[in-house]
Amino acid sequence: GANRRPLPPDTDTNNDPMTCIAVDDEPLALELMESYIAQLPGLELKGTFTDAISAWGYLQRNPTDLVFLDIQMPDITGLQLARSMDRRQPLIIFTTAYANYAVDGFAIDAVDYLLKPFEFSRFQDAVNKAISYKRLQDAATNSTESAIFVKSDYQHIRIPTEEILYIEGFDDYIRIHLESGKSVYTLMSLKSVLEKLPEQAFLRIHRSFIVAIKKIQRIHNQQVYISDKTLPIGKSYVAT
Repeated sequence: GANRRPLPPDTDTNNDPMTCIAVDDEPLALELMESYIAQLPGLELKGTFTDAISAWGYLQRNPTDLVFLDIQMPDITGLQLARSMDRRQPLIIFTTAYANYAVDGFAIDAVDYLLKPFEFSRFQDAVNKAISYKRLQDAATNSTESAIFVKSDYQHIRIPTEEILYIEGFDDYIRIHLESGKSVYTLMSLKSVLEKLPEQAFLRIHRSFIVAIKKIQRIHNQQVYISDKTLPIGKSYVAT
């Protein structure tokens, strides 16, 4: 493709560089990633890993903003590694030589996926996406109004937590019921979404339901009444 001039580096000193690691079983691919990352002041490379297990061990001990993750690796695939990262989930950019993996990547809520071999300009686009998304996340975390970001229909949607009535869990996705009567569907577990929500405002009452405590109208006979819905309280979730 045509060579594009790199964008000027971000001069906003308030934004620390994003920490990142790269995981790929091909040393040459990692060398290329290192050279690309070195050209972007917005990124700080903390390590490269040739197998998913070592990378997983590192991520358990070190909060990391962004992971460049090869999908095809011999021990554990990148998809399996991504699925195992539940708490403090970093942003993920998949790298793959196979176009058919793109759909899997989006199912796991990846920021982007890079089809090998990719040029620096394409890499930079993906990183800019990740930086923008992290800023949105940070802004949502730091603002007085609490909100969560979820991925739905290939876009990240901001949902103010005040608008949530309750959340319903299915096998591999959840449905967020809002005060407006609308619902948002996203591929995520109830456990994962509960970790994003303010602890004092939401309660899991059943293996399939999380409720907004403020929105409960009454509790009667092992049931919670919210809006015009009656939700069951699971035996193992009854408060002692």
